[in-house]
Amino acid sequence: MPIDRRSLMAAPLALGLASLAKAQTPVPQVPGGSLPPGLPQPSETIDLWPGGAPGSPAKPLVETVQERSTDRLVTDRAVFGISRPRMAVFRPDRPNGAAVLITPGGGYRWVVVDKEGYEMGRWLAARGFTAFVLFYRLPGEGWATGPNVALADAQRAMRLIRHRARDFAIDPERVSAMGFSAGGHLCADLSTRFDAKAYEPVDAADTLSARPHSAAPIYPVISMTPPDAHPGSRDLLLGKTPTPALEAAHSPHRNVPTNAPPFFLLHAEDDEVVPVNNALLLRAALKDKRVRVETHLFEHGGHGFGLRKSIGKPVEAWPELWRAWARTTGLAL
Repeated sequence: MPIDRRSLMAAPLALGLASLAKAQTPVPQVPGGSLPPGLPQPSETIDLWPGGAPGSPAKPLVETVQERSTDRLVTDRAVFGISRPRMAVFRPDRPNGAAVLITPGGGYRWVVVDKEGYEMGRWLAARGFTAFVLFYRLPGEGWATGPNVALADAQRAMRLIRHRARDFAIDPERVSAMGFSAGGHLCADLSTRFDAKAYEPVDAADTLSARPHSAAPIYPVISMTPPDAHPGSRDLLLGKTPTPALEAAHSPHRNVPTNAPPFFLLHAEDDEVVPVNNALLLRAALKDKRVRVETHLFEHGGHGFGLRKSIGKPVEAWPELWRAWARTTGLAL
């Protein structure tokens, strides 16, 4: 019996459990039952920090999975209390030599690993890309590096992917970044502040560049200044009363270097959560620095559509638009 398209996009979250992973944790069960068998799962998990994540909170965190879906066939899990930042790897059957680091959204409150992580990982792997879904630390949970904690994880992830490129049959020069909502902010932050010193080097991987080959922030949080800022992301990233200097330091459109990678921007104009002007501000800043940027605006789509909520709407075309653009950058050959 064929599995419907919505079911194919969903899969159980194998947090910390993979056949090749050195460290394993129990698999969280889906409330109310499990999904149809046979859906692709991550082949491996990679811990980012060999000696544990630096700057731990005074009170130990408890990693927690919250299931937000009421449909037993579609999981929508959000994870918080992440003290073991890591990447879940989706290997393609026939690697095309390119990789994508995925940073799911969640307003910096949690990491939405199904809708904006695993589903995209499976889509990419089915088309030859090796996908790495990042479980990044959350800045509001007491980490010593504060607003830079997620950036530190993203930089470290990019360097580790390059360091292990041969293990995954990928070209270390063809490692891109893609992020959604607050994860789009992290994607843009990484792609504009890849040279920022967000952490102290720990091994040989940290001699490599953290600059992505290309970047795709999807309905991204960009500005940290009202009225364009997403209030929840701003508060958790910067605190309730950030200074103008702190807002500027963490607004990617205000930190674009001349050697930023090419960008693919996507937003729906009826987004009521993150105003479309966030994407437009970044586009203008990239244009000002003469950085390549392709921008797609859709009349309808709302916020957080990912793959599953785009079905049946014009915005459904977005992944193939990204793939066609990726070919022009040399990511997808």
